[in-house]
Amino acid sequence: MAASTLGVQCVLRRAMVPSLVVILGATGTGKSKLAIEIGKRLQGEIISADSMQVGAGVETHRVLDEDLAASVHLLCSGRTWSLTRSNIEDMHRRNRLPIIVGGTNYYIESLLWRVLLDPDSGDGADGGQNRKMELEKLGGEELYKRLAEVDPKMASMLHPNDKRKIARSLQIHKDTGVPHSRWLEEQRGQLGGDGLGGPLRYPDPCIFWLHADMEALDQRLDARVDDMLSAGLMEELRDFHLRYNQQKVQDDGQDYQHGIFQSIGFKEFHDYLTAPESSGQQEKDKLRVKGIEALKVATKRYARKQNKWVRNRFLKRE
Repeated sequence: MAASTLGVQCVLRRAMVPSLVVILGATGTGKSKLAIEIGKRLQGEIISADSMQVGAGVETHRVLDEDLAASVHLLCSGRTWSLTRSNIEDMHRRNRLPIIVGGTNYYIESLLWRVLLDPDSGDGADGGQNRKMELEKLGGEELYKRLAEVDPKMASMLHPNDKRKIARSLQIHKDTGVPHSRWLEEQRGQLGGDGLGGPLRYPDPCIFWLHADMEALDQRLDARVDDMLSAGLMEELRDFHLRYNQQKVQDDGQDYQHGIFQSIGFKEFHDYLTAPESSGQQEKDKLRVKGIEALKVATKRYARKQNKWVRNRFLKRE
């Protein structure tokens, strides 16, 4: 009887475990630490969905290294959706609980709901991303004209100066042969869909939104930047600049709106990293302080942006 009761309890416990856990929240609210605790207790594996912040990666990796035996950390980026979803399916087969931590709510939304094209159709692949970047190099007027020709309905929904969204819609049409507006209509019309997109990809997810008093969070984020600097952030940025960024700047081809270069940290220290060798130490120190202050402002602005996204995209869903 006792063994039978224990078996029933185990079945009930398995039935109550969600298909995946998602931990949202502004940077600095303790998402990684909560993910590790859940991972320990429920045999979970962690997928990071924070692409924007260099500093967040420094702290997250330090925390995860200490608990690597308890949780497996996988990097999630806009170009690895097929791989990420395969990893989630593999975790389910092994009775492990996927724990998505972010970060970049755009990525999380794409995993939770069918709001984007399926990666197998080309969206999110390296080729598609490269085509989108090439399109963005064109003038806004030319881009908008092209979109109006192939997808007038989508063009009517976008501002003519929003080059990134226009380029994305053109890239989707190019990759699939189907207008972006038609994809959206089909997804929103599916059972469980709504005005924001299609239905959930995985049933019964558990979503945590970590909150903090903004004044207290601002103080924590300032301290966090100081900790990152002590941990060698400047050395990392300088090394990356010399290896990957310096030539782009010299060729006047740097664009801090694409790829890893849009991460917080690169553009804030641009003046410091590109200062002429003839600059005096006092001038370099001023540029360094300027970069630190800009990094703190950008980090706090990013935190507010993350919360705004949650309110506008997650809480408004049925």
